[in-house]
Amino acid sequence: MYKDILGNNYAKLAFHLHTTLTDGQKTPEEVAKIYKADGFDAIALTDHWVYGKEQTLCGLPILSGCEYNLGGGDTSVDVMHIVGVMTKYAPELERKTATRQEVIDKINAAGGIAIFAHPAWSVNTLEDAKALEGFTGVEIYNTTSEWGENLRAYSDYYVDMCANAGIYYGIMATDDAHRYIDDDRKGFLYVMCEAPEREKILEAIKKGDYCASQGPILHVKRDGNKLIVDTTPVSKIGTVSNAAWLPDRVIRGENLTHFEYEIRSIEKWVRVEVTDNEGKKAWSNIFTTD
Repeated sequence: MYKDILGNNYAKLAFHLHTTLTDGQKTPEEVAKIYKADGFDAIALTDHWVYGKEQTLCGLPILSGCEYNLGGGDTSVDVMHIVGVMTKYAPELERKTATRQEVIDKINAAGGIAIFAHPAWSVNTLEDAKALEGFTGVEIYNTTSEWGENLRAYSDYYVDMCANAGIYYGIMATDDAHRYIDDDRKGFLYVMCEAPEREKILEAIKKGDYCASQGPILHVKRDGNKLIVDTTPVSKIGTVSNAAWLPDRVIRGENLTHFEYEIRSIEKWVRVEVTDNEGKKAWSNIFTTD
């Protein structure tokens, strides 16, 4: 567990990982050892269409999970990947016939959360988002989409495009690790909770008490129209919104830990992004004004 500068306790979690049960290059036990050694409090093993049950491996809590890849490999035709984690049981889905909405609905019915995986990698469209309901989160960063595949790791443009359309996803960062060579332990969540237990994690995520991160721990509190930002030391703190440009919404320096931002009348939604001296980022969830 980790503490931020305000004394809040956080669990460090990885929600999207693959093993030798499908196309990963490490066994479940090897993956657990890698993440436990790096200070993670829990992980979800999400092999393609192979349900990973809740358990403990090598002393590390394992959350249940599975990735449902729909469509083929041609992003100009039909590709969408959906990650389900923390379900109470394996959703009953037929791989050849399951639809996108059915996958989401079955994950939610099983008591878990459905995550929209790497939309930039999949070149998903705004129409894709508009056609679906029930996602808890979207991957704003996916390590494998940068380190192992096609250099489309960041989906911030997609997140913002959806927000402009009134679709507000929880923001998440994941590894999607397969090779465990530069594609692991780089994208994760810091979830504010007292213990890395399923119910506590679910409660915090549904409340939005977490940040997506590559390193910094970011905490944002809203007080009326003011966002109060506290973070582990970074070199840049800024806000992103539907407004194309606004003054005084980014600060730069050394060892920055605090920023206060007044939401402007033009802004329908706002999110916070920080960057540390190593270029590692963290992202808040979206704050809406409507």
